[in-house]
Amino acid sequence: MADRRPMWENLGMDLEAHDQLCAVLPVAFGDIYLSQENRPENMAFYDMVVADIHGIRPQELLDAQADGRKVFGTFCVYVPDEVIIAADGIVTGLCGGSQFWVPEGEKVLPKSMCPLIKASVGARLGRTCPYFRVADMYIGETTCDGKKKAWEILGEDVPMHVMDMPQMKRPRDHEKWVGEIEDLAGVVEETTGNEITPESLSEAIRIVNEKRRALSRIYEARKSKTIPISGKDALLVVQIAFFDDPERCAQMADKLADELEQRIADGVSVFPEGTKRIMITGTPMAIPNWKMHHLVETSGGAVVCEESCTGTRYFEHQVDNSADTLPEQYKALADRYLNINCACFTPNETRIEDIIRLAKEYDVDGVIDVHLKFCTLYDTESESVQDALKKAGIPVLALETDYDDSDAEQLRTRIEAFLEVLD
Repeated sequence: MADRRPMWENLGMDLEAHDQLCAVLPVAFGDIYLSQENRPENMAFYDMVVADIHGIRPQELLDAQADGRKVFGTFCVYVPDEVIIAADGIVTGLCGGSQFWVPEGEKVLPKSMCPLIKASVGARLGRTCPYFRVADMYIGETTCDGKKKAWEILGEDVPMHVMDMPQMKRPRDHEKWVGEIEDLAGVVEETTGNEITPESLSEAIRIVNEKRRALSRIYEARKSKTIPISGKDALLVVQIAFFDDPERCAQMADKLADELEQRIADGVSVFPEGTKRIMITGTPMAIPNWKMHHLVETSGGAVVCEESCTGTRYFEHQVDNSADTLPEQYKALADRYLNINCACFTPNETRIEDIIRLAKEYDVDGVIDVHLKFCTLYDTESESVQDALKKAGIPVLALETDYDDSDAEQLRTRIEAFLEVLD
């Protein structure tokens, strides 16, 4: 593996603190992922990415910057990557899934804020995430009050553009979101120095649609009675998709999907016959947050679907690419992105409908509804989710957690009891 320390040093990272993170991650990944048996061969690519997760992609981003391209760091599935790609910009996800970053975040944020936001802010302020150091601009959005305040802090030393999310989905809210996408396009054009044309935006839409299509194939394979891939591995694929080059992401996802489809044809499963099929719903699980999947799949269950931003919300629904003018294309983008059903909206019956639909499509035996501690949106909506699932005759378990492992055994006890009830 290449020596990445000169790159990290040039990025102004805290090398001593970063060394501590680099010492922990391989051990955790080995215990959680490499201990699995009968994994698909094409997971080797994703293992390689994690092994050098703060090296390979950041170096690619730096090389692109040396060629004059701009890098945009994003936090949320509502930010339309297509607009950035159309101006020859590059999109990267930003870190926020580890307890390691939380203490730095708590220096400027209240402890009673969700760990995802605290970790994201801590990763930047603690100078231990190269993606935060590389990005020329951050694109935020107003999906919750915690994020709104976090953007103010992060925007103090890095250019920040915030998209104002509608809180409802009325016609006027669609019009508003079209305007927000147009505003983003103007900011991206100014930052990159490149004009967005109908042709470049159409090509960008095609690229991201292909990425969604390829990821959808993996999830289609998970609907099979023969489960060809663990939930942990499927989660990792989507987590890495936030950071990877979109065309390479589609190519590698297609290779993995080809293998999964062949496994199904050959009757090759990673779980014993009769293993209870579980869907996880709720808050995003940013890399390296693999806690819930690991607990479920080492307690006798199999995760076959995630209704979350690191699951179906990320890739469901294509953008209509038939328009040939920018106003029509921006409307098509708005239509697709407002079709994502996050707990930030009110009323939000469509998310409940999504959960019921997915539970049936993936033939699940039970649903685990998970929200991060202090995430008011998903915590509040959990009651409605549970009520709807019970009415539909689908067993459900609601859990609250954070990034710390101190509650792992308590959670395991509850998960094991839930699986026993399903039996």
